[in-house]
Amino acid sequence: MNKHIPNTITLLNLAAGFLAIIFLFNDNYVVASWLVVAAMIFDFCDGFAARLLNSYSELGKELDSLADVVSFGVVPGLLTYYMIITGRHGDGFTAFIFPVLIPLAAALRLAKFNIDKRQKESFIGLPTPAAAIAIVSVVLADKYGNSLLIDTFAASQLSLCIYSVIIAYLMVSPIPMISLKFSSFNFKENTSRYMLIGLTLISLVLFGFVGTALIIPIYLMVSIGDRLFR
Repeated sequence: MNKHIPNTITLLNLAAGFLAIIFLFNDNYVVASWLVVAAMIFDFCDGFAARLLNSYSELGKELDSLADVVSFGVVPGLLTYYMIITGRHGDGFTAFIFPVLIPLAAALRLAKFNIDKRQKESFIGLPTPAAAIAIVSVVLADKYGNSLLIDTFAASQLSLCIYSVIIAYLMVSPIPMISLKFSSFNFKENTSRYMLIGLTLISLVLFGFVGTALIIPIYLMVSIGDRLFR
């Protein structure tokens, strides 16, 4: 019975991604974004459950990637598409060309992750949930925050197209990224992880929902710093 629990949680990740697509088709970007956040929680919990119950399986590994490519690839790509076509001077051609890079890069990144033995304790390239945060944070900061910069960015076709290219590149890049998987809670062994969590909390306290847009830049800086000073 225990071996089915992580896979069931993974399927909830996929279900959240599917529901997000439905809400996107009904022009409800905010609920779709929150469903991606829910998918991230399920994605974290399935791995935690697998470790807790010692119920790793090849089926779970493949199922996790299939769910992730929908929730953290297809849905963020569609979110970007809808932001472009509803923004100032949005047009169909660029709306298709640039957002499609996100699910393509997500699929490639997940396939590489499944066969790369080096990514047990850390990542190479931006993880797909982090890429999803990068997109969803724009929607949530625009909706709940009060920032002219975010409002302008979210309404700019050019900015969103460039952003799509950057996020897609980071997913398949060779840049080392830290993982939030704790093997222990020892501060010295997890300095970068605690720093990432601390700086993220500080940005959210100081800037509210606008601070969500800083999560990925903070993650990149901490990951690069970890690599330089290790």
